[in-house]
Amino acid sequence: MNESIHGERAASEPQDRVTELIAQQTAISEVLRAIANSPHDLQPIFDAILDSATRLCRADLGTLRLSEESGLRRVAVRGNPLLVSQVWSSFPVLEEKGSLPSRIATSRLPTHIPDLTALEGDHPDDHWITAVNAGLRTGLIVPLLKDNEIVGIISLVRKQVQPFTDQQISLFTDFAAQATIALESTRRERQYREAQMALAHANRVATMGQLTASITHEVNQPLAAARNNLTAALNFLDKTPPDLVEVREALACAVKDNDRASTVVGRIRALMQKAPTRIDSVNVNEAVREVIELTYGEALKNGVSVRTQLADGLPLMQGDRVQLQQVILNLILNAVQSMGAVTNGTREVLITTSQTEPNEVCLGVQDTGPGLSAETLPRLFEPFYTTKPGGMGMGLAICRSIIEAHGGRLWATRSEPRGALLQFTIPAD
Repeated sequence: MNESIHGERAASEPQDRVTELIAQQTAISEVLRAIANSPHDLQPIFDAILDSATRLCRADLGTLRLSEESGLRRVAVRGNPLLVSQVWSSFPVLEEKGSLPSRIATSRLPTHIPDLTALEGDHPDDHWITAVNAGLRTGLIVPLLKDNEIVGIISLVRKQVQPFTDQQISLFTDFAAQATIALESTRRERQYREAQMALAHANRVATMGQLTASITHEVNQPLAAARNNLTAALNFLDKTPPDLVEVREALACAVKDNDRASTVVGRIRALMQKAPTRIDSVNVNEAVREVIELTYGEALKNGVSVRTQLADGLPLMQGDRVQLQQVILNLILNAVQSMGAVTNGTREVLITTSQTEPNEVCLGVQDTGPGLSAETLPRLFEPFYTTKPGGMGMGLAICRSIIEAHGGRLWATRSEPRGALLQFTIPAD
């Protein structure tokens, strides 16, 4: 009979191991799914890591802390709602260096505390006392390591004295290692995206600096018109009797002029501000018209006429309005400035929009400048490559990265008999 029981146990061990591995892979899959569904927000990823860890080890509560210069900062707590509220109110958000969690993390090894009330030696401190008073009894702390550097820690606790099994500790340690890789990959991608956004913002500011004359003209024109209308209203009031019909009409015109100036300033602010990426439904034709208004002065200065062929009924682009307008602005300015030295023929920029696929919109900017040489064309979008005397060579490189981040494509071709055509496509609904 004993041999029969032993045989049944031996047969169940591989099955148990398979079950554990499936549970572990399911937990990792949920973390990866959170990463895919939340590319711009880390909090759902933190929550997914803890939800998976607490379920994997049948813990009552999980806490995730990430390392920073002054200690370990709590970024997520998941589990029993009552315990979660106790943790938020009882434990500090930042566990400073020297605290119990910080000392445990420095070992770089999983630390299992079967019974917190029986903890001895130099471990007990305010953190331990708070944990015991909160009714926590069994704990498991696993450091998150990258190249042997402490990235953070995950703590799992139970309300009763119920030690974690060796299998659970091993399973959780493996999960934590995989979760660290996923977490660090996400953090690095976010840092890259933030650096890219900062560079794009710097490019917008530099580009707007080139439009000082145009902006001044676009704001001064409606302000001057508003002043004239207000002066006219005063003159109509001075009449005997006052011409109230004319006064009303002059004031209405002044309000329209003021609104126009306000709209121009609002567009400038939108392009200048540094804001997180947001996805909107963007009308490409409206976006083009707004940018053309801002570039009017620059086109006038270079003796360039701007024409448009904008298709009707286009689907809305899906993307960040400011970033997409930044691309349009760069393309139009490059086209206008490329014709500064043209002496023969017309100086003209043609902006077109069209629908190339059922769910795709195309925008093109064509100029009648000197065009692109065989040497320039393949290098046009390389960082730091420029054909302008004072250019940085970042504008088109940033434009391409923005368009590609939106799931589109940006390319250039030579026009005949002269000039260049730059086009991009963007997914649309």
